[in-house]
Amino acid sequence: MANIHKSITELVGRTPLLELSGYEKANGLEATVIGKLEYFNPNQSVKDRIALAMIEDAEKSGKLKEGDTVVETTSGNTGIGLAAIAASKGYPFRVYVQDQVSKERFQVIHAFGGKTIKLTEEPVIAKTLAETKGDFIAAIQALKEDVLSKEEHVCFVDQCSNPANPDIHKRTTGPEIWEDTDGEVDILVACVGTGGTISGTGAYLKSKNPNVKVVAVQPGPNSLPSDEKPTPDNEITGVHPFEGVPENLIPSTLDRKIYDEWLAVEALDAYRAAREVALRDGVLIGESSGAALFAATQIAKRPENKGKKIVVIFPDTGLRYLSTNLFND
Repeated sequence: MANIHKSITELVGRTPLLELSGYEKANGLEATVIGKLEYFNPNQSVKDRIALAMIEDAEKSGKLKEGDTVVETTSGNTGIGLAAIAASKGYPFRVYVQDQVSKERFQVIHAFGGKTIKLTEEPVIAKTLAETKGDFIAAIQALKEDVLSKEEHVCFVDQCSNPANPDIHKRTTGPEIWEDTDGEVDILVACVGTGGTISGTGAYLKSKNPNVKVVAVQPGPNSLPSDEKPTPDNEITGVHPFEGVPENLIPSTLDRKIYDEWLAVEALDAYRAAREVALRDGVLIGESSGAALFAATQIAKRPENKGKKIVVIFPDTGLRYLSTNLFND
């Protein structure tokens, strides 16, 4: 029987798990470290999942209608996923993107017919960010109230507050990990951007086994903007702090009760881990994947975790970072 798909929407999910055997050996790890390779999604990132879920949820609710423009703010991968899904469904797409993301992201979104606007190019966003010292949540709210509310035929999907974000991970990512490990998973490690991945995936795994430990990862202090250095030399794209920051800066899509522990990882450590797994296992991953892998490595070295299975979410491919410092010595 022929097995021919009719849309890329049918290709989202069911990404593979891979034990990082070469990396384990090189680092002398006695725990099993397993990567969830989300770059096997059709547009090479975990964000394909939420892009499809948010658009289809908006269609079902009537929020998104034929001829409407899909709108979002993003650090890149959600924009790419939405641009592709919107193109496949016939919707125009517009995205407000952080200025410093890699040029590959802009190029891919344009290839799908999407329109990109840098955050500093939208006066309302630029003004709000300046007045609130970088409060991205406040900037999104200002965009909704002062710009998008005055437009017709737009659908702002808003990944930072959209419940379809963590829900799709609870319905797909979590079950995939549980099934592919035959329920033998001890620890989940994932970076936090909107928090949807770790919240939904962690919730499902804990519903199957409350003893599964969930570890959340945020950038280290040297990899974050500061008054002394508004633009750090090295950042972890798409990963945001959630501990030690005001509550209003934390997306509602992050369930802070779901993780048992959090770790801060510096960009250079994330880069080193990403470079090493490329050399040891032939796996080319991005910055946030490297951060999650570095955190998982520290956890795997703890004596109490000997023999345990650690699943690490690798959100995207390293091909999105070839113009950045990720693979530069």
